[in-house]
Amino acid sequence: MGRAALTCAALGVLWWATVRLAWTGVGCEDWGCLVPAVGIVVVVTVVLFAGAAYALERVSVRPGRRVALAAAGVLVVFRLVGEALPSWTSEFAHAVMAAVTFAGAGGLAAFLTEPGVARRWKTVTTLALVGLLPLAFFVSWARFGA
Repeated sequence: MGRAALTCAALGVLWWATVRLAWTGVGCEDWGCLVPAVGIVVVVTVVLFAGAAYALERVSVRPGRRVALAAAGVLVVFRLVGEALPSWTSEFAHAVMAAVTFAGAGGLAAFLTEPGVARRWKTVTTLALVGLLPLAFFVSWARFGA
């Protein structure tokens, strides 16, 4: 789990930096640029996760594809939960949060795909992750209203 977390943390910083560069490269702040900018972010994310499977295999986290797919699913949950949290203006904070989020997703993904872990612990972990979604919705609703 540690190797998966560290590898995913490095990939998270790489993802953040690449998305920042791509977003800056699009270079406009108008709604007309939203579709190409989001498209670039999606392409960068998909390419990164394809590379994550290879990177995880290289650091002896096997099966790399399953861990990368599980990490992508965990990151979707983390992203949705992150909408309920306050945002920061600091670029450094964004880079650190990308590393921490990706590391957490990688560690959880390695745990969930580990054959030696009992099924009940995988089920409890999965239910806890899914349980974060209604909690995040409630927090968001309480902060911003309906």
